[in-house]
Amino acid sequence: MLSFFVVPLVTMMKSAVSDPVATEALPRTAKALAGWERTGAPPVPAQAAFADDIRALSNDEQFGDLVRRLNSAQSGFRSLLGKTRRALDGTAGAVDLAAIDARWSEATYWSTIAEAVASPWTDKNLLAAVDLERDAAGHVAAMPEGASANRLILIRTFVTSALVTLACIIIGLPFAMVAASVEGWRRQILLGAVLLPLWTSLLVRTAAWYVVLQDNGLINATLKGLGLTSGPIPLMFNRLGVIIAMTHVLLPFMVLPIFSVLIAIPRNLMPAAASLGAHPLRAFFHVLLPLSMRGVVSGALLVFMAALGYYITPALIGGANDQMISSVIAYYATAAANWGMAGALGLVLLAMTILLYAVYIRLTAGEEQRA
Repeated sequence: MLSFFVVPLVTMMKSAVSDPVATEALPRTAKALAGWERTGAPPVPAQAAFADDIRALSNDEQFGDLVRRLNSAQSGFRSLLGKTRRALDGTAGAVDLAAIDARWSEATYWSTIAEAVASPWTDKNLLAAVDLERDAAGHVAAMPEGASANRLILIRTFVTSALVTLACIIIGLPFAMVAASVEGWRRQILLGAVLLPLWTSLLVRTAAWYVVLQDNGLINATLKGLGLTSGPIPLMFNRLGVIIAMTHVLLPFMVLPIFSVLIAIPRNLMPAAASLGAHPLRAFFHVLLPLSMRGVVSGALLVFMAALGYYITPALIGGANDQMISSVIAYYATAAANWGMAGALGLVLLAMTILLYAVYIRLTAGEEQRA
């Protein structure tokens, strides 16, 4: 538990709020800019301290990390720092940085450096995860339109997960009721059918849906053969295909909790309601459904939380507008090597999941008290 869950979780949370790159690479600059009011170019001693820090950066990897950190906050640092490092190579003492590049006379670049070295901790990544940032005055404000789509992708993730959960309830509740109403080999066949996806690799299941849902796949060929459609229905690279594939994969997590609750309900309750004159639908909505709600809520929680982190299925079945937040986290962790943003997005997702679980605990606790 400690090695495989707690330590990675703490590491992820730390990477989301930790930003020690600039403070470790520019220790003299951090002290020299501590009292700077961020108007105009800083005093000569601060510029000299910055020059000394750049000269002392013999580690190319550390220098590259510094360039990426500053360039992510202010574009132009990549070329500026590279030019400055080459100019300072082999020199000593105070240097006129503005003579190396005129941009060193602008307060914008120095303000970015001052903000980066102010503290090894930052809320930049957490704010950026929900499309927020701090303005020049230090106040939290929304990012310019089009600068980031994290909030939109988060909303898309929650909407898709909710639709998959609803689809699993619509299919899983009747299926669990049928499985609970039969016995012997019939029940074994039904449970085996729903458990079969759990015994198959997720990648294999997704690839199978890739074959079934394509334009000349089994579904479109069947519909066309029956004369129900004149052409293929688009089921690939859209939201519908993603929901179908994810529903199939996550359906066991809905059926099994409902089934475990249903088999504990006495079978004579429905006949007793019928003997008292209740219509079968009325008996279902007033007797069986309320008693099975604990299983429905448990299954819905399992399906929804599992759907939030899905990556392979949306990546293979969905289109560009169907990717979920896990794809963005994977991009920041692998392609962009920005572990801070990856950790921040993961932390936001974790907070939402914990909030949902807290709501579930509150609801179940309320039901126990009423019981």
